Amino acid sequence: MTSIAGGHGETSPNSSWLSARGFWLAYFLGLLIVHLLLLSVPLVTISMAWTATNLLHNFAHLYFLHIIKGAPWMSIENDANRRWTHWEQIDDGVQFTTTRKFLTTVPIVLFLLTCLYTRNNTEHFIANFISLVVVTLPKLPQFHGVHGARENRLLPFCDFAKTFHDLNDFQEL
Repeated sequence: MTSIAGGHGETSPNSSWLSARGFWLAYFLGLLIVHLLLLSVPLVTISMAWTATNLLHNFAHLYFLHIIKGAPWMSIENDANRRWTHWEQIDDGVQFTTTRKFLTTVPIVLFLLTCLYTRNNTEHFIANFISLVVVTLPKLPQFHGVHGARENRLLPFCDFAKTFHDLNDFQEL
């Protein structure tokens, strides 16, 4: 068995830390620090700070959980994980675990708080809602293993269209 840098024999040390003790507290504290830093910037209103916090959080969430693939180290034992995003590696791909529920709930609660503190301002609502949709769609079980335009697909729905097209080709034979 080859040793993994920083690993302790775990199947996916890349995502096991998300289930570790204290992760939720550290996550909330990091989010609070970012929000307080934004509030401390002169000329930034409360509405702008909440929207910026939400957009920064959702961008980071999307990038680190749904865009980056593989593990930060190279190992022959992680070949299967190299093609999966960080989100797909969490809890070995099992859906609806507490870690996945937590990481799905946080953007929704942050969106609701942002709507409350921006007093449902239309511009803020549109930006925050689009960001919420973009960050929550890849978390749905229907999108597990679908990587979108990075693999010459325009939309995740193209998988369905391709499968349907292949079935029609099979029926013509």
